Amino acid sequence: MSNQSIKFKIITPERTVFEAEISQVTLPVTEGEVTILPSHRPYIASLEPGEIILKTKKQEGEEETSLVVSGGFIEFNENSLVVLADTAERAEEIDLKRAEEARARAEKLKQGAISMDESEYARVAAAIQKESARIRVARKHYTMKGMKIN
Repeated sequence: MSNQSIKFKIITPERTVFEAEISQVTLPVTEGEVTILPSHRPYIASLEPGEIILKTKKQEGEEETSLVVSGGFIEFNENSLVVLADTAERAEEIDLKRAEEARARAEKLKQGAISMDESEYARVAAAIQKESARIRVARKHYTMKGMKIN
């Protein structure tokens, strides 16, 4: 690995979702959004639901890969970035229809919030946030690939 690249790995409790050498990464952290380049100072943060954008230099230009996470933690040190995510998917793995249905179910549950306690309401709000991120990333991916969105 050169000092011009980052060794990137994203892991969920079920599997390693993606592992590669990349040139930069943009992540949704609790403080906003952060972009990490090679030789960045050591960094630890909590992830928010949203899109992770990876950029890799290729001979023919730059390649971009999108992933969606529902939360977790990151640690960057010595050009190595490990993402421990609650859930993570590559953009091409997202079933847009299922994500929209899941968000609709969560929104319907939220409408009945009168009878919910705080922890149940927080769980429903987190589900809405997660599914909204999945939908946003899937739509962006399909649009970039020139695919039709139903």
